[in-house]
Amino acid sequence: MKKLLGNIDPAVLSMAGIRLFSGVLELSAAFLMLYLNDVKKAVVVNSMLAVVGPVIFISTMMIGLVSMANEISFSKLVFIAIGVGFILYGIYK
Repeated sequence: MKKLLGNIDPAVLSMAGIRLFSGVLELSAAFLMLYLNDVKKAVVVNSMLAVVGPVIFISTMMIGLVSMANEISFSKLVFIAIGVGFILYGIYK
């Protein structure tokens, strides 16, 4: 196992770990909704996930951007940041 993980970029491993955590959280919420078997409670659980999703997105993007910061120009980083901003604006508007 150590050989497998030793060849993976630490930033990619961090990003994948956060996404795996997000997936487990989503599945847990789905099972919780089924267990509760109430629409009002399911909406509350779903609203909690609505907060977690963008946090996961921003976290993984920041890890990726920080690890690529020395490889790409500042203007490209600005365009990427603007793109992420548009995505977040589209989610909330």
